[in-house]
Amino acid sequence: MAIFSGFVYWRQALDIRSIAMGRLNYSLEHLLGSSNEGEHNFEQVPPVSPTIPESALLDTNLQQSDVMAFQAADGNILQSSGALTTEQIKQLNLPVAGWKGIEQITIPKIPLIENDRYLFINPSILQNGQVTGYLLLGVPLDANNQLGRLLVSLVIGNILTLAIALTGGFWLADKAMRPVRTITHTAKQISETDLHKRLHLTGKDELSALGNTFDDMLNRLQAAFERQRQFTADASHELRTPLTIIDLEASRGLSVRRSVDEYESILKNIKSENQFMVRLVTNLLALARMDAGQVKLKSDPLDLSDLTVDVIERMQPLAAAQGVSINVGEMPRTLTLGDRSTLNQMLTNLVENAIKYTVSAADPQVQISVGRREEAGQSSAWVRVSDNGIGIAKEHQAHIFDRFYQVDKSRTRTDRTEADPLEPDSSGTGLGLAIAQWIAHAHHGEIRVDSVPGQGSTFEVVLPVYNPVE
Repeated sequence: MAIFSGFVYWRQALDIRSIAMGRLNYSLEHLLGSSNEGEHNFEQVPPVSPTIPESALLDTNLQQSDVMAFQAADGNILQSSGALTTEQIKQLNLPVAGWKGIEQITIPKIPLIENDRYLFINPSILQNGQVTGYLLLGVPLDANNQLGRLLVSLVIGNILTLAIALTGGFWLADKAMRPVRTITHTAKQISETDLHKRLHLTGKDELSALGNTFDDMLNRLQAAFERQRQFTADASHELRTPLTIIDLEASRGLSVRRSVDEYESILKNIKSENQFMVRLVTNLLALARMDAGQVKLKSDPLDLSDLTVDVIERMQPLAAAQGVSINVGEMPRTLTLGDRSTLNQMLTNLVENAIKYTVSAADPQVQISVGRREEAGQSSAWVRVSDNGIGIAKEHQAHIFDRFYQVDKSRTRTDRTEADPLEPDSSGTGLGLAIAQWIAHAHHGEIRVDSVPGQGSTFEVVLPVYNPVE
């Protein structure tokens, strides 16, 4: 702004000086005619003499602010006309009479004249080739003080522009930084016990996108914390029951002397609860290691049908003891890449659940089959475990893979019957399906469930097919 204002002021000063010089030359030629050979020497008719009347100068077309005077050959002022008197002209710091070119001279303040800078010219007057005197002619450089008013206008304009720019800049900066302050304020209010604060920023700029990303992150963190708290609460609840039973059984055994059969019954109950806690702690440790990424899975080629047959052979005695028939469907050779031990654990959990939830049926049966199909242009292998048990209600199917999920939160492990569909694995820990789902996802697969209450359930594991290069 300063450079632009300086340029405008400089250009205006040049224009005003050019106009003043044009006026000066025009007045000079109007008074004495054209100069000789481009020099400021003029023929005077009649010749200048001290006796020239005042009216000779008054007949010129001078403006009120112009200055004109005749000088003798020695430089003394003979006559003057215009804004300055003869005495005032004598007081000016004028060069020697007859100087060449145009001089800028500052004169005393004159009424009705706003600018005290004048341009003067001092051509010689010739008579018969001899210098008989000099003409002193001056015009104001800036009669209306245009440069002064321009300077004031530029200063005021710059100040106003800077004020508007600063005000607008502060407003824009405040508007731009307001989301940052909101983020900072919200972040200070967030703690591990309170993750409900959100930014809810609106707009399409980068900060709004950052705020929405921050909200999404808080949603994920809140969900993770809530799952962790629920997991801890459920684990504590599951452990409290067997510990309470063990304490009651031990107290009962120590209260009075009892028979051998009674002590044997007490010890059996204690052992059963201890085995339950061992299974629960083992599953909790497995899930903790899985969540921490400490489980190292192998990626070996294996036949899914062969693996399924091994699981069926191991689970056959349990099914026979429960009066459940295991029917084996098609078992074509189907290769996949995976860790045999963890996949064995996944299928074992699914078969255990099917056996447990089918015992109450009139003719309890479990159907197991293996196959291969094309999905979305890719080959997929599947293992299907079906039962004709009591089934799972539609509203609970999306949650059965959650850890410790129970439809009725008030029910305890001791309240449940063997055929209770709310218990997702035979061990009673409520972690079997969660572990099975983690194993499926770790092998780039998934577990699907299809169940109709009163008719049975079907769990299907889908895994990528391995095609060896021959």
